Amino acid sequence: MKRTVLVLLACLLLGSASYAQQNPADAPASKEDVEKFLDAMHTRELMKSTMESMKKQMHQIVHQQVVSQANLPADFETRMDKMMDDMLSNLPLDELIDAMVPVYQKHFTKGDMDALVAFYATGTGQKYVKELPALTSEAMQASTSIVQKMMVKMMDRVKEEIAQAQKSDDGTSKKESQPVSN
Repeated sequence: MKRTVLVLLACLLLGSASYAQQNPADAPASKEDVEKFLDAMHTRELMKSTMESMKKQMHQIVHQQVVSQANLPADFETRMDKMMDDMLSNLPLDELIDAMVPVYQKHFTKGDMDALVAFYATGTGQKYVKELPALTSEAMQASTSIVQKMMVKMMDRVKEEIAQAQKSDDGTSKKESQPVSN
């Protein structure tokens, strides 16, 4: 009986030791692994250039809205552009990156991060990183009119739904919201 218990105990210890020796590439990505990847991607610089592209796109959208609206003050567009520029310029990039790290850790292993860092160290990887701001900007420009049309349709649909709800409302909602006295 003692011998059986000793054999079982030995099996458990050896089994747990071999289980603990998993492939290091399959281990979860560490914070340092993710930060190394984000550095290889020049994430801070990409975020800054993306913000600049967004500013330009937002200025165009504001301009189109101002042109289509009457009775706005003469300096309205300038004030709106400045407000958006200030908001985008003051985004806390380090905090955003810190918030991204656990997300990457959730989805990628150490091996994944190492492979991505290796790719972005290549000429093709660096070309992709270099071209990404222009790609992002051009894609935003190409899609702006499509998104605007979709937003107009969505807003029209919301207005229609509100009008329908108001038509079908025979005053019961106001009655329901009033306290009932006994």
